[in-house]
Amino acid sequence: MTEEILLTREGYEKVVAEHDELVSVKRQEVAERIKEAISYGDISENAEYDSAKNEQAELEERILKLENMIRLAKIIDEEDISDEKVNFGLKVRVKDQKTKEVSEFVIVGATEADPFEGKISNESPIGKALLGRKKGDVAEVSVPDGLVKFKILDISKADENHRDAKANAEKGSKKNGAK
Repeated sequence: MTEEILLTREGYEKVVAEHDELVSVKRQEVAERIKEAISYGDISENAEYDSAKNEQAELEERILKLENMIRLAKIIDEEDISDEKVNFGLKVRVKDQKTKEVSEFVIVGATEADPFEGKISNESPIGKALLGRKKGDVAEVSVPDGLVKFKILDISKADENHRDAKANAEKGSKKNGAK
């Protein structure tokens, strides 16, 4: 049985946009490169041809991967999620009990995770430790530097602009190993 791929609405739209770009623009560009390389003559020792064919293979592999993601996507709409507990698609503000550093994370699926944008996977150590917790709870997370205790300060619906989360996560994720 194939597993669903959890995506936020924003993540799903990014996957669809990338797929559309690759299919409608990049495929044509690579085809033109192959056509041009063939025009140089003997393709058996043609580096441009080999390079273009390799690029085509990588492109087609990425397109298939995106199509699979689109087919298996389960879109989690934040409007349908309660912000009483940390859950997929929600923003959580936490305080490191030792360093007193405050960080914000948005819990997303593994395919959307980007710690530098404040988006951590629901499958990451921090994401797993936070899921299901309530405001005021303390979550213990085993990270490469040892055990970190995060107190949950706030849980809210993630807005489309993650500037604050990104700034805070850049500090916190580098130190705590969030992925």
